[in-house]
Amino acid sequence: MVITTAAPPRDEGTALTRLRERIERVAPTINRGHLERDRRALFSREVWEELAGTGLFGSFLPEEVGGQACSLTDLMHVVEHLGYTVRDAGLNFSAATHLASTGFALNGFASPELRRRHLPTIATGAAIGCHAITEPEAGSDVLAMATTGRTDGDHIELNGLKTYVTNGPVADLAVVYVRTSDTPGPLGLSAVLVPRGTPGADFGPALDKSTLRTSPFGRLRLTECRVPRANVIGAAGTGFLILDRVMTWEILIAFVINVGEMRHRLDRVVKRVETRRQFGRPLAEFQSVRDTVVEMHMATQNARRALHAAGEAVAAGHRATAETAMAKILTSEANIRTAQAAVELFGGEGVLTDTGMEIGVRDALGGPIYSGSNAVQRQKIAKALGL
Repeated sequence: MVITTAAPPRDEGTALTRLRERIERVAPTINRGHLERDRRALFSREVWEELAGTGLFGSFLPEEVGGQACSLTDLMHVVEHLGYTVRDAGLNFSAATHLASTGFALNGFASPELRRRHLPTIATGAAIGCHAITEPEAGSDVLAMATTGRTDGDHIELNGLKTYVTNGPVADLAVVYVRTSDTPGPLGLSAVLVPRGTPGADFGPALDKSTLRTSPFGRLRLTECRVPRANVIGAAGTGFLILDRVMTWEILIAFVINVGEMRHRLDRVVKRVETRRQFGRPLAEFQSVRDTVVEMHMATQNARRALHAAGEAVAAGHRATAETAMAKILTSEANIRTAQAAVELFGGEGVLTDTGMEIGVRDALGGPIYSGSNAVQRQKIAKALGL
């Protein structure tokens, strides 16, 4: 019996099947030149538009704004296929950020007017979204953020500095989390939509980094930045609640994309060890090699099952905090291990940039840090255990 690394067949609706097929059709165009874009740390708007043309960004949004109203679980299966077919992991991460940070936040919590005005361009990808959370002195400790939002008549004035804003250098819309009350704790935070071009909002250039180089991130400086109070997403003081839900979506979407990338990596490794010969026989005949490949397969499948189980729980209306945290830890750590194993099994070729293996290690390195560090995720699990 041959064990396949492919995802099990899924009975999807015609619209989702067509979406997967469109992603498959544009993948060769997107994949062409992705290693050169990585070397140059280049986010390509043209490549973004190729992906946007598939309809992915509107897949879960209401039909009245150009979406397909698919469920979270269906979206997860679609983006897992994205990870399997598209080799530009930076583009994939920017897409996940766009979907969760702005699309989900606006669709789930914004006023009808904000949704009407902005969701159509989010759905088409004509407007790129980001969210600004982290500050120089407030990373995992979200409640320590110092960026403020003070009400002034019909406006709210924002002041502060955000950093590590994924998509920030190219974003058209930013969901900014700010402190709108001196009340300590989560009830003092609010989410505010800030369009590019707003006076006092300085979207800085991309910061140079080693991982996900085609996904730009940078700083957002807010200096007496005035936006209408109507741009507050949800009610004032609900920012922490919104962020909690948004980060759940971001984890489920971004890391199930990683699963697709891990499956593709495993397929390449299997072909490699079957065809590469050393000491007169294929690498696949060496027990140590077989053990390594089996460990890669088990890690990938465990991550996949954990993520989809968490996604199903969230879709059923459960918070699934511990389940999502466990899935994030399992996937981010497995992604690093399997990427390193793939490089070793490719030998000297594995560290060549043109092989496309070493980039997997670099692109996996940020996983334990972004979307809530793994240390914080472990604290969530401990709390769920009553510790």
